[in-house]
Amino acid sequence: MTGQRYTVHRHQHHFGWDNALEPVLEVEPGVAVEFEVVDASGGQLHRGSTAADVAALDFARVNPVTGPVFVKGARPGDVLEVEILDFGRTEWGWTAIIPGFGLLADEFPEPYLKIWDLSGGKAEFAPGIEIPIKPFPGTIGVALPEPGLHSIVPPRQNGGNMDIRHLTRGARLFLPVWVEGALFSVGDTHAAQGDGEVCGTAIEAPMTITVRFHLHREQSIAEPRYILPGPPTPEADARGYYVTTGFAPDLLEAARKATRFQIEHLQQAYGLSREEAYVLASVAVDLRISEVVDAPNWLVSAFLPQAIFR
Repeated sequence: MTGQRYTVHRHQHHFGWDNALEPVLEVEPGVAVEFEVVDASGGQLHRGSTAADVAALDFARVNPVTGPVFVKGARPGDVLEVEILDFGRTEWGWTAIIPGFGLLADEFPEPYLKIWDLSGGKAEFAPGIEIPIKPFPGTIGVALPEPGLHSIVPPRQNGGNMDIRHLTRGARLFLPVWVEGALFSVGDTHAAQGDGEVCGTAIEAPMTITVRFHLHREQSIAEPRYILPGPPTPEADARGYYVTTGFAPDLLEAARKATRFQIEHLQQAYGLSREEAYVLASVAVDLRISEVVDAPNWLVSAFLPQAIFR
């Protein structure tokens, strides 16, 4: 079985989690499956798009996921292991500030769009600023146990729109199985992202992702877990970080402050506009919880890798 490979095509996608959906493919555990993924706009944005196209997005068509795939033998209470094998090359991508969306949505009311040329195997933000390409799926998961259609936007106990940028080649994701066959789907592929995806989008890019399924019986877990094959950020660590912090009695507000201060630094140190700095933070800056024990305030740090500046 391990030598077999199947493809789920880009038109075989859906919007929302629904355990009544008919699977587009049935496979045995141990089989590799390639998924053709539509970008997070659902094909509404393209290389020639402008900020006006961002403002006109139909949100009923965003964040499609390819699938679902029925994994034979998977039953409620099992664990589905998804081994991420590879990603296909991508030629272009986009990052947008979408009105009403993002960590600092109230501070950025106007649409903004950055189109990336990824054809050379690199992601240049501006002369002298280059983001390492490290693809991963923003949305990956299985069907929920509850009937009906559920939004694909938030992460849930089935995985979903987790935006874990470390789920790249070699990572192993463990998902609780809630329905027979698991009904696995994947989408929202990114060429790069910072932990937090603060403006609401990463480098959103259509591409293929190949995974292999493994089944673990009677090893029930409540929510997803994952294993990484090595250090999470070797591409960024070599030249250190510029770090801003934010404190508040609320973790979300602490994250907002740390991000806001990092935006200010990017404007002052590199001459970026506030919108450019917000977008760069979304694709490159990592938010980390520094502490949650010293009441009444908690601390979040925003790590800017110096390796992106050439």
